[in-house]
Amino acid sequence: MKLSPRQEEIISIVKENEPITGDEIASKLGLTKSTLRSDFAVLTMTGILDARQKVGYIYSGLTEKSLLYEAFSEYLVKDIMVQAITVTPDTTVQNAITHLFMYDAGSIYIIDEEDHKLAGIVSRKDLLRSAIGQLMDTPLTIIMTRMPNIIVAQPDQTVLDAARLISEHQIDSLPIVTADYEILGKVSKTHIVNLLVELSQSEE
Repeated sequence: MKLSPRQEEIISIVKENEPITGDEIASKLGLTKSTLRSDFAVLTMTGILDARQKVGYIYSGLTEKSLLYEAFSEYLVKDIMVQAITVTPDTTVQNAITHLFMYDAGSIYIIDEEDHKLAGIVSRKDLLRSAIGQLMDTPLTIIMTRMPNIIVAQPDQTVLDAARLISEHQIDSLPIVTADYEILGKVSKTHIVNLLVELSQSEE
């Protein structure tokens, strides 16, 4: 299991310029700091980089084969996934917003009424834009992101794979599906960070 090329490049930059701030790293890569947020999270929580307030990032001396990294790599998506909030395509924006706040979810997944397979996804931002545009009675099928334009993961992939997908595609959560795209659950940034915190505490 390897880090992404961008994460490897971040490590090299830190090694050569430590201590270095996130803004300075982003500038060297020609990217914004927000774009690198997930990369920084993976590198610091796995123990490869150390983030020091008002100082910047330094290289901890650990490699991607550190004990924490190895432990993180052993967890599977099915170990941390939670129930996904699902609705049908004819659900209105107004009802979807109700579901969103009732279950404190970041995204809602739309499933086909006949085969229950993943058909689309709407995020908080999608629903907010629709509400501002006074589209409260609009069915989700009009505004949802459709398959195959949805990044998904399967239950037997590692959590590290899921973290990499979230980082590379700059998304907040992943629907977890079978090979036939029947939805089983979801994994979000928060679930991954919670696992990293738990593992880091167990390493102390």
